[in-house]
Amino acid sequence: MAQSHRHFVPAAGADWLLPFYDPFTRLLGTRGAQQELVTQARLAPGQRVLDLGCGTGALSLVAKRLEPAIELVALDPDEKALARAERKAAQAGVAIAFEQGFGDSLPFPDASFERVISSFVFHHFESAEKPAVLRELRRVLRAGGSLHVVDFAGTGHGLGALLAKLVHREQSLRSNAEDGLARLMREAGFREAAQVGARGSLLGELGYYCARV
Repeated sequence: MAQSHRHFVPAAGADWLLPFYDPFTRLLGTRGAQQELVTQARLAPGQRVLDLGCGTGALSLVAKRLEPAIELVALDPDEKALARAERKAAQAGVAIAFEQGFGDSLPFPDASFERVISSFVFHHFESAEKPAVLRELRRVLRAGGSLHVVDFAGTGHGLGALLAKLVHREQSLRSNAEDGLARLMREAGFREAAQVGARGSLLGELGYYCARV
């Protein structure tokens, strides 16, 4: 909680929008994108998994439903979103450890996780922040572990991309485009970093990215 005073963009862009976040993102079809991401991550029983930027817990719940026997830690700087995520997990009867924190200073020891998953988070980071976040993710992954990301694949023209431009600097979205995010992963020390898939949606063009330790 010590860093909760740091500036960050809330999950919904503004605190007053938070109650509308889950129904709005469901309407836009984010659950299908998250299910595909979890499938690509090949989660297995006993793995320790980090959900980076969990927001209201949608990806975490998808992961636990598809592979209940993982040990899942979900991290986000937004205490209001975390409170909502904790209520949803309790209602679903799944065990998820929620923690407040920031991607560029993860509160975990080296080599803590076999997998990191993250959905619609990297466009929240300014372009200059992304290298530090990726270095931290590389640090907390164990040898043989992997990072799996779905996010906007550039600025795009969809509704989600338009909304993201209203909240975030367009340069942050542009740094995801083409090989941009995969290149940053490689520069942070990951291997086999690449965009491994794409998906059209009402949110605009989405990209799936994978990088290994």
